[in-house]
Amino acid sequence: MIARMAKIEIIGPNELLMAVLALLRELGVFQIEQDITCFIGEGEEEEKVRSALLDEKALAERIFYEDLRGRIDELFSCLPKAEIRASYLDPSNLLDSIIATVQRHGVTCREWCRKKESLQKELVDLSGYAVILGAVEPILCTLSPKSGIDFIGVTIRDPAALEEVMRLLTSLTEGKFEILTVKAADGTLIGLITLEKELAEKVRKTLDEQRVPELTFPAAFAPLPFPEKIRYLRTRMNEVTAELDAIDGELTRFAQRWGAIYARVRSWLDERLALYKNMAYLHQTGMCFFIHGWTPEAEVTRLDEAVTVKFRGEVVVEKKQVLEQDLDLVPVALRNPPYFRPFELFARLLPLPRYASLDPTPFIAICFPLFFGMILGDAGYGVILLGLALVLGRVFRKRDTVRDMAKILLISSCYTILFGIFYGEFFGDAGARLLGLEEALIVERREAIVPMLFFALSVGLAHILLGLVLGFVTALKRKTGREALYKLATIVVILCLLALFLSYQEIFPRLLAKPLTLALLFLIPVLFYAGGVLAPLELLKTIGNIVSYARIMAIGLASVLLARVANRFAGMTGNLAVGMLLAVLFHAINIALGVFSPTIHALRLHYVEFYSKFMTPGGRKFEPMHKD
Repeated sequence: MIARMAKIEIIGPNELLMAVLALLRELGVFQIEQDITCFIGEGEEEEKVRSALLDEKALAERIFYEDLRGRIDELFSCLPKAEIRASYLDPSNLLDSIIATVQRHGVTCREWCRKKESLQKELVDLSGYAVILGAVEPILCTLSPKSGIDFIGVTIRDPAALEEVMRLLTSLTEGKFEILTVKAADGTLIGLITLEKELAEKVRKTLDEQRVPELTFPAAFAPLPFPEKIRYLRTRMNEVTAELDAIDGELTRFAQRWGAIYARVRSWLDERLALYKNMAYLHQTGMCFFIHGWTPEAEVTRLDEAVTVKFRGEVVVEKKQVLEQDLDLVPVALRNPPYFRPFELFARLLPLPRYASLDPTPFIAICFPLFFGMILGDAGYGVILLGLALVLGRVFRKRDTVRDMAKILLISSCYTILFGIFYGEFFGDAGARLLGLEEALIVERREAIVPMLFFALSVGLAHILLGLVLGFVTALKRKTGREALYKLATIVVILCLLALFLSYQEIFPRLLAKPLTLALLFLIPVLFYAGGVLAPLELLKTIGNIVSYARIMAIGLASVLLARVANRFAGMTGNLAVGMLLAVLFHAINIALGVFSPTIHALRLHYVEFYSKFMTPGGRKFEPMHKD
């Protein structure tokens, strides 16, 4: 349901303004209203509605706090994600010390980070050289220093030019060479040419003329022969790694020592800056401030008592009357019993209802699991989904969204088991053979297609009529008489059409056909008067909405047929293990579809067919001031 909201004005001396804002953030039940036209009556002094803009001192303080927070953020950007203990020091007493140390600590940590970044870049470069040098190491190990073999490293930017390079080398060395290529991270080829030393200089000169660049190494080990390069490379990589570990250790120790203090100060700065942010929405006279906003009706007493105790009567909380013209401004907060509460997740997927309308959450909570169970309707699948919901709820109990989804799945799986018993389905027809369920308790879906169709349409009729009744009630509350008349006339027309159909089917007496027809002829002008020239089209649309509920039967039939196909595969393979594997695979696919498809279609029946009959979107979410 939509929580009833109270219109509140808080009045007090200007010197207590920041303290009052801090208390409101701590309570977390008050939303400041930016548009105060509904709070200011005609003839009130213009001075009263002047914004409480920051004076020079407060503005300078805000700039100072923002600068200090920026310095602390920059400091934290250099620190690792280490576990930080909680600090209970009063930040207001630490500001002078923090100002003196944050600059020095920032310089130190930035230097560590700069050096770390430089070492990481060097390590990446060395790793690139290690690829080619590591590839030729086995060859070098088999050669003696007097073997007369030399090595030339080249970079081939275009891999397609490799064949041209090999033809050139064949021409220069008469085929007395070997080339080993390794693909670099950027897609270029790094080649290592092995050839006789007396040919090396000639080949280097020709490759340079042909614009095939020789592989360059850092100046520190460029003059070294290849075997020495490998040893130097490994030594330097070990040194860089050790230096990086040492810097990480320093940063971690710094975070453990100072992180808690800086985190506490930053949190305090966030709170102070959040209070300054709200200043633009406050109003004052020369001596008093005025805070206008909304709080849930159930929290008014708590708010009043907290303000009275804190400020000993110097600050007053006044509850004002909510007028009809205020209804579009009132923020919306959904408050539902524990069973309904998880289904608020579905209600929030679309814009919230307006304050004066109805919360759709209870109706989703009742009808969504019902539609889900009607569509899936397999006790075996329901048991698996029940277990899955329990596991998800336990593993993700600290994540509100996943926990609510698990609760919805838990409730829906119970309905699935119930309808599975009604339909006599346990993993399709496996229950009939394994559990002795010889026949369905109520109906066999695979054979009773027409009865299931009428059942689905009956559910749709009840759901749509419920939506129209809710729309009628909402229109009465909003005092829109013509809309209420249209909703009521539509309900009567649909009931007359239903009774007329049943009379022709001889379920109702045939004598009712004539008076029902006359009633319909009388209601047509009423529809035109209340709904306008498009009223007949809207009526046809409503009837089409009812027919849309046939999807409950169709999707459920597809599910049960797929389950039977899975069971048939198990018996057609001739191999028990393979058959069981195929059956499990097909049932797993069917379960996945059985979660996705009923969810999508059940929500569609609510969002498209049901909501349009009574839902008035456009509500503002209740967003009270609160501590982060």
